[in-house]
Amino acid sequence: MKPGQIIKFLISAGITLLLLWFVLKGINLDKLWENIKEANYFWVLLAGFMALVAHWSRAYRWKLMLQPMGYDPSAFRSTLAVLIGYLTNLLLPRAGELARSASLKDLEKVPFEKSFGAVVAERIIDLLVLALLIMLNLALEFDRLKGFFIELLGEKLSNPVLLLSVLAGGLLLAILCVRWIKKNDEKLSQNNLYNKAKSLFLGLWEGFTSIRNLKKPRAFIAHTLLIWTMYYLMTWFLCFSMPQTAGLGPLAGLTMLVMGTIGMAAPTVGGIGSYHFLVGKIVELYGLNAQDGITLATFMHTMQGILFVVLFGLTALLISFFIRRKGQSS
Repeated sequence: MKPGQIIKFLISAGITLLLLWFVLKGINLDKLWENIKEANYFWVLLAGFMALVAHWSRAYRWKLMLQPMGYDPSAFRSTLAVLIGYLTNLLLPRAGELARSASLKDLEKVPFEKSFGAVVAERIIDLLVLALLIMLNLALEFDRLKGFFIELLGEKLSNPVLLLSVLAGGLLLAILCVRWIKKNDEKLSQNNLYNKAKSLFLGLWEGFTSIRNLKKPRAFIAHTLLIWTMYYLMTWFLCFSMPQTAGLGPLAGLTMLVMGTIGMAAPTVGGIGSYHFLVGKIVELYGLNAQDGITLATFMHTMQGILFVVLFGLTALLISFFIRRKGQSS
């Protein structure tokens, strides 16, 4: 690990531990553990199957994005790369996408920068889907959620003029930089480092814009819907595992999906702490007490965010090892 990566990991670990201490403060850990041990693990197995379907669907959608660039990796090997990426994210936040593209390069010889560009495009699509889900969630559960969001985001949104000014300034600076680089491209091309950076950028851009040239746009939309449907059902069905939370309805499942996704995207190790805080707090709006809320959040994160990721990721790592070994020997 490079010094910069170590510093990022330590900061992330520090935020994780601080949040975890905050959410577990005042929680009866013995009771939490007893409730988790007594859970109905039929629902866990069902959720695990749904997680696997979602990962396969994500890999297939990635494959669809690579086809316009002339690459058609197998869905199976693409799924292995996706699972390895999730496992890496658990250990090194934000490094999973890099590991995913690196794994596909080893398994299917797809250039790293092109597959990574497709991953970037994919993440933007998922961000748009999440934004739509947030709006839907607010429309359906506004009365429950308005106080929570004001309390959580009030300070950050208190000065929108300043925020818009910073964004506009950053955009203007980016435009000026691009214009300067274009104007001096011939001169800069004499530098090997610039040429490597340019090649990387062009590969990323090709991967990012591949979505415009999809051969099967309907399949792309169908897999996007399938991914998020599996995420939703997996989240809601895990509530049925414990009697204290079995009565939570489909709207509660939607709210937990939205808040859990935001929690997993936070700069913490594997979403630990941030997921517990957001999901644990939000389910209190549906009549649960703090103890049951944190118990549910801990159970769901342990199953979705750790157990499934480790189990599937290590299996994928082992299979990919044998595939590489077989390829080297042939």
